[in-house]
Amino acid sequence: MTIGDILKESWISISGNKLRSFLTVLGIIIGVMAVVIMVAVGETVQKSITDQFSSLGTNTIVVRAGAARTGGVRMGNRQTLTITDGEQIKRLSDVIYVAPAQMGSSQVIYGNKNWSTMILGTSPDYAAIQDIDIEYGTFFDENAVKNASTYAVIGPDTAMELGMPENPVGEIIRIQNMPFVVIGMMQARGDSAFGSQDDMIIIPVTTLKKRLQGSKFPDAVTMIALKIYNDSDNNVVIEQITSLLRQRHRLKENDEDDFQITDMKQIMETMNTVTGYLKLLLIAIAAVSLLVGSIGIMNMMLTSVAERTREIGVRKAIGARERVIIIQFLSESVMISFIGSMIGLILGVGLSQGVGRFILHYNVPFSIWPVILSVSVAVVVGLASGVMPAIKAAKLNPIDSLRYE
Repeated sequence: MTIGDILKESWISISGNKLRSFLTVLGIIIGVMAVVIMVAVGETVQKSITDQFSSLGTNTIVVRAGAARTGGVRMGNRQTLTITDGEQIKRLSDVIYVAPAQMGSSQVIYGNKNWSTMILGTSPDYAAIQDIDIEYGTFFDENAVKNASTYAVIGPDTAMELGMPENPVGEIIRIQNMPFVVIGMMQARGDSAFGSQDDMIIIPVTTLKKRLQGSKFPDAVTMIALKIYNDSDNNVVIEQITSLLRQRHRLKENDEDDFQITDMKQIMETMNTVTGYLKLLLIAIAAVSLLVGSIGIMNMMLTSVAERTREIGVRKAIGARERVIIIQFLSESVMISFIGSMIGLILGVGLSQGVGRFILHYNVPFSIWPVILSVSVAVVVGLASGVMPAIKAAKLNPIDSLRYE
């Protein structure tokens, strides 16, 4: 008996009871579709989180002012970092760029329109650390920082909300009633680890501290971002920064650090681990549907054995071996599982890609794993669900089977 004959007989048997076969296949379709969609959701979440930090790269380190906890109370708002700290950090051999940064927010006015947005005071190195691309104009230089110049680099969303021309370079905006000249506009890039740069205005840190905030401590900043060489050891650099800052801040041996160091490489590794567990959890939840589908196949095949008892008896009476009977029933269960798996794969991929692109406007990553998973499920579930019914059919006594009504 050839493979073609086995498949032909399996199809005839399956199509003999269309409604029951359809409902059984439907269980596998739903199960596989759920797994494919859950895999897509997990990978989309992982990609989205990774994209938040990818602009910074794994060779980026952020130092924030204030101890993590002091006496059980968070001390993150203490401005214990200074621009001078950043200048000293830049002298370390592994450090390429250093950018002190201070965040703020303000109403921005252009003509008869105003918009509330985030104001970031920093230095020119920030553009290199964040890989900022300029659409129009340029970024400010070190002279602008030294002179506390009223120059501004704006995000595309900010320019749009203010109703500015396509190329806003040279336009005048007012921040806290102080005029600023727009010297550049960033390319659109979405969210990053430091927030959305599309709706942001970047100015020299000295301008923010002295002119806008009128701070009594113009050298103090809340954050220092830095980038190191790709082949540098993040842990070694962090130890060097810790030692340098503790010495500069005159901290005693038992004193707690008055700063916090965040390693983007460690964060990305942690987030990848978390999202990996999330994907496994989602797949495990969806796998319950597959389990239900496999039980449906087993139930159908057991029913088929009971209905075809006399047929099995005739086959065995004319010399059919147990191996042939087993193969016949296993092929039927595998065929049902394969049909359901392929339809579930197509629907799962179609729904995840369609919803992502046309509704959420997000490119859902396509993985080869759902394809491999679907083919594996078609074989494994089909075989596992058909083994018991196939063995039961093969073990039937031909005499009893022929008497069965």
